[in-house]
Amino acid sequence: MEVQETETFEEIIAGHRELLREQALTDLKKRRDFAAHVFAYVLINLVVWGVWLVIGLSSHSWWPWPVFVTLGWGIGLAFNAWDVYARRPITEDEVQQEMRHLEAH
Repeated sequence: MEVQETETFEEIIAGHRELLREQALTDLKKRRDFAAHVFAYVLINLVVWGVWLVIGLSSHSWWPWPVFVTLGWGIGLAFNAWDVYARRPITEDEVQQEMRHLEAH
């Protein structure tokens, strides 16, 4: 099977720019979603710790049960931050390497 090279340089550049645009949109959406996640985390934790304070003042029971909510959700938030800011996108070289690996098996 012979591959025909019919793409012009302009078509290749346009395709590359479309891929860059798609990646940029994905990154912007991930950052926006992360900001909403942080906002919800802070707001809900303020409410939970406020409830703890009211219960503590009225019952004199100061066992810090909201720490489980804060730490548990905080772990999820940390993984979300890693996904948004530290995780690198899959490169074309990695895709090609995986394709070669799959073809070999």
